[in-house]
Amino acid sequence: MASDVPAVASSVRILERLAAEWPDAVAPRDLINDLGLNRSTCYNILATLQRAGWVTSMGERSGWTLGPKLLTLTGVTDDMAVGVAQQEIDELSRRLGFVVFVAEPDGSGGYVVVAKGERQLGVRVTVGVGEDFPFSAPAIMQAFHAWLPREQVDEAVDRLGLKQFTPHTIVDRDELHEALARTRQRGFSTSLQQFDMAQSGVAAPVFDRRGRVARVVTSLAFFTELHQDNVARIGALVSDCADRITARTGGRKPVRTDDG
Repeated sequence: MASDVPAVASSVRILERLAAEWPDAVAPRDLINDLGLNRSTCYNILATLQRAGWVTSMGERSGWTLGPKLLTLTGVTDDMAVGVAQQEIDELSRRLGFVVFVAEPDGSGGYVVVAKGERQLGVRVTVGVGEDFPFSAPAIMQAFHAWLPREQVDEAVDRLGLKQFTPHTIVDRDELHEALARTRQRGFSTSLQQFDMAQSGVAAPVFDRRGRVARVVTSLAFFTELHQDNVARIGALVSDCADRITARTGGRKPVRTDDG
């Protein structure tokens, strides 16, 4: 009867422990103590698994979790993806002081909020889980549709229309495609007083393992808090958050070289 290879057996035990705790990270000391592993052996195995994309370090203090390549092979359920997103948007909301939420398609052309992070107290812009947004809500729509072929965007616009919410809303078809191109270039969309004169927003896409936009991370704030002077900085933070969710859930960013 063949015996187990120690390094392989230890690798399996580490992966099983990370899977049991996922999406939460596990500190190396917990892997060492709970699994009875030698410290150097544990770190060597983790380094090898990381190079293969099977585990990911969340930072020395945060620990380790399952990696994008393994998640791509095994798949991630919607509930698992939302759990990862909740962790990331909670941290971003704490950092920004604004509400940050995740929206998904609602099946009828619009979008529904499936998770939100909120840290600021007092008077603020907020949303609720389950709240709906219409198809042409500018920041969300542009982040969802910027990576689609131009003809698919035009078909959706023909079917669902572009509503002018404020005097700043983009409703011209050519201007919309220019905004979608900027969204692809920057990695995030912007809506300065386009949905509500008192509010502004930024949004960035989360991609699935086929490179399609699965959901969008959005942050909203009063126009006095989110404006032309800081929208690029805040947009980059939202984009980084969405990219982390993409990576942690086994997604991949598509390559677009055309102008949309």
